[in-house]
Amino acid sequence: MRVADLTDSRAATDALLGHLRQGRWSPRAVARFLWLAGDRSVRQAARRPQALVQITAAHGLLAGLARNKRPGPGWVAASWALSVLHLGLLEERDHLSAADALTLVRGNLPATALGSTRWAGVAAIALDVADGRLARHQHTVTPFGDYADTFADAAFWIWLTLCHEPNRLVRAAAITAWALPVVTVTAIGIRRGTMPERPRPTLLRPAAAMQGIVALRHLLRK
Repeated sequence: MRVADLTDSRAATDALLGHLRQGRWSPRAVARFLWLAGDRSVRQAARRPQALVQITAAHGLLAGLARNKRPGPGWVAASWALSVLHLGLLEERDHLSAADALTLVRGNLPATALGSTRWAGVAAIALDVADGRLARHQHTVTPFGDYADTFADAAFWIWLTLCHEPNRLVRAAAITAWALPVVTVTAIGIRRGTMPERPRPTLLRPAAAMQGIVALRHLLRK
């Protein structure tokens, strides 16, 4: 079966990474990997027109709320592209859940006016708690929502830290807490040729603690 036809997102990812590893990460292997990944992404999006419309509509609304200054509309456009290219992670579902929508809003806070206020960190934490509880209550947890949650956290908190945190030690700790797990999991997957398990929640507590620290410092900063 072709990679594009695999319905299980993990099996498809493993197959793609396997092609990359077999090609010894050569330029030709990387090009083939990107081609196959893009082909699958387009096919999976086409199979889920409802989700595609939902993502486009949601990002259209977010673009309307985006500030004219950076990161603004460019951030929203990047979020839309990444969301569309990963619709295969919805697996058997053909639409977004309410929890998914809240996750997308959280990931796009930097582009909105709220992102420029001292309440941005508090709002991100509130949205994070809300989408997690909603997904569990409605039984709508999917790989799409799981990974969207991880990348929304990394994108928002790294942005907030780099743009608004003056303390170098806090910046270094925050970037390490959010970027290191993403980089590590990606590197392991490419090296092994299979997608590794994500770090367990207990291993992500430093990132949760950093959220509180960064959000509180940002809220109290004059």
